[in-house]
Amino acid sequence: MVKVQIKPHESLDKALRRLRKICNNEGITRELKRRSYYEKPSERRRRKERERRKTIRLASRG
Repeated sequence: MVKVQIKPHESLDKALRRLRKICNNEGITRELKRRSYYEKPSERRRRKERERRKTIRLASRG
């Protein structure tokens, strides 16, 4: 669960911006978008394989 404490004299806009940044970094928004529609098991396997290859490729770069 993500919590954002509003600091004294902090605007609500800044707090919301921090919340969005935390959610993006933890992958929560990506997960919500992914779960918003049904994904067939075969598509899930293909996606996971694609993600695995991408991480391997990025790791081999440097």
